[in-house]
Amino acid sequence: MRDSTAIAIGGFDGMHIGHQHLFRELGERGTIIVIETGYANLTPKKERENFSHYPILYIDLEDIRHLEADEFVSFLKEKFTKLQKIVVGYDFHFGKDRKYSFDDLRDLFDGEVKVVDEVTHDGDSIHSHKIRTKIKIGDIKGANDFLGHNYTINGALVAGQGIGKKEFVATINIDARGFLTPKEGVYATLTRIDDDEHYHPSVSFVGHRVTTDGSFAVESHILDGEVICRDRARISFVSHLRDNKKFDTKRELKEAIASDIKEAHKRLKLLQL
Repeated sequence: MRDSTAIAIGGFDGMHIGHQHLFRELGERGTIIVIETGYANLTPKKERENFSHYPILYIDLEDIRHLEADEFVSFLKEKFTKLQKIVVGYDFHFGKDRKYSFDDLRDLFDGEVKVVDEVTHDGDSIHSHKIRTKIKIGDIKGANDFLGHNYTINGALVAGQGIGKKEFVATINIDARGFLTPKEGVYATLTRIDDDEHYHPSVSFVGHRVTTDGSFAVESHILDGEVICRDRARISFVSHLRDNKKFDTKRELKEAIASDIKEAHKRLKLLQL
């Protein structure tokens, strides 16, 4: 990492299309510098590493937010002794009170400072906060369009109610704390189990089990056959099927689940055409 000649600096929560434009400027010996603010919930912690082949260095904002512009540049050059290029976005600010911008980098850094212009999709600028809003309202397609990949969460396997396989369908339940969970409802998804690289077609529920015990759950039902999950799962959201709903009877819920499965099959099959 110390031999890197180019770095891209930012928060990079989501690793979305706009971020990828920065990474394309890095060349063969690049490194991504993630400034950790504590607010990342699209790709928290090392989740970002699933969306780039470049090495990533994580720096806590509290360790650098007090620096003046020249101190920040010295900090970077100390970390990367062969540094020739710094890549930032058009809205990049840094240092004490965030009062410095790429203009200050250009004045103080003796190499190249590449500023990537605003990136848009269908005329709308791409930002992590917009992706969060889309996810919160269940606009998975819109979020995925901005991300450039399916929104994905992962977590350790946890016990469910214990009635799914017996009364409804078998599900894999995970603890996805740390991730922004989509609007409560049912989604067509792709689920990866443990260390298996294969994503299984699935239908997933996120929300409170309002028809049964009222507890919150993130659970996925595999559509192409029962799969044993031993440790953890990754759920990749493809399409919103319906909002969460309270049913008067378990029979009505069971019928709704059957309908959800049928619709998820149809939506996911369209992706393969």
